[in-house]
Amino acid sequence: MKKGINQWSFPSSYTVEECVRLASAAGFDGIELCLSETGELSLDSSTQDISRIAQTARQAGIEIPSLATGLYWKYSPTASDPSVRSKAQEIARKQLEFASLLGADTILYVPGAVNVPWDPGSEIVDYETAYGRAKESLLCLVEHAERAGVTIAVENVWNKFLLSPLEMRAFIDEVNHPRVGSYMDVGNVLISGYPEQWIRILGPRILKVHVKDFKLEIGNIQGFTDLLHGDVNWPGVISALTDVGYDGYLIAEIMPPYRYYAEKMIYDISSSLDRIMAKGPATSHRTHAEK
Repeated sequence: MKKGINQWSFPSSYTVEECVRLASAAGFDGIELCLSETGELSLDSSTQDISRIAQTARQAGIEIPSLATGLYWKYSPTASDPSVRSKAQEIARKQLEFASLLGADTILYVPGAVNVPWDPGSEIVDYETAYGRAKESLLCLVEHAERAGVTIAVENVWNKFLLSPLEMRAFIDEVNHPRVGSYMDVGNVLISGYPEQWIRILGPRILKVHVKDFKLEIGNIQGFTDLLHGDVNWPGVISALTDVGYDGYLIAEIMPPYRYYAEKMIYDISSSLDRIMAKGPATSHRTHAEK
C-alpha cells in the first residue's frame, strides 16, 4: 500500500506548492488535493493553472492519486432545489476534468445527504428520495468519468445516508458501472460500526481509503483525533485490506492542523502511518531518507 495525505491536513494559508513540497519531504508517496469554490485550485482555475500544479508535483517526486472537494456539502446532489443539484453536477464534471489533468485516477464524491448533522439549518431530505437522486446523479456522470479516464469514489460520510456497508455495497452495485466505486473512510464509520467489517463487505469496490482516528467516548464530531490516539482497530483494518487485496493509497485526512508548528503534524502523521502499515514490529513502510 502507498502512503498519502489530504491537503486539508495542512494550514489553509499554505499554497499548493508548499503542501506538495512538505508532503514530499515528510515521506509521503502522494497528496490528495482539494477543489475549492474560489482560490488557487478552484472552479475558477484554468487548465494552465492545473497543469502548473501537476508539474509542481512531478518536480517534487510525489503523486496526486485523487482530487477531493468539500463543495458537495453546500451543493448537494440530493437537494430538493434542482438548481443546487445542477450545480453539484457541474462541480463533479469540473472535478473529473481537473483530476485527469493532475494525473489523478480518482475523485472523492459525496453522494448527497439526508441531513448534515453539524448544520442545524440544513435541509432534511426524505431518505428514499435522496437515494433515488444520488443514484440518478451518478448515472449522469459516468459518461464524463469515462471520457476523463477517472473513477468516481463514493465516500461514506456523516450524512445520515448509506448508513451500513450492505447498503453502500447495494448502492454501488445498482449504479453498476466500472467507473464508480467506494471511497472507504475508516474513521467515519467507527461511531456506528467497524471499519474492518465495512472493508470486507465492500471488497474490490474500494478505490481509495481515508484514514483518521476517532474517540468513541466523545462520540460527536469533536471525537476525531490524531492517528493512533483513538479507537480504530488498526491491525484489524490492515488485515481486512490485505484480505480483500487492496494495495492502493491510505490517505490521511487529519484536521485541523496544529495551532503552532503545523509542519510537525505532517511528520507525525507520516510516522504514524509508517507504524500502521508496518509488516513487523520494528519495520517502517518507508523512511524519509528514501525520498
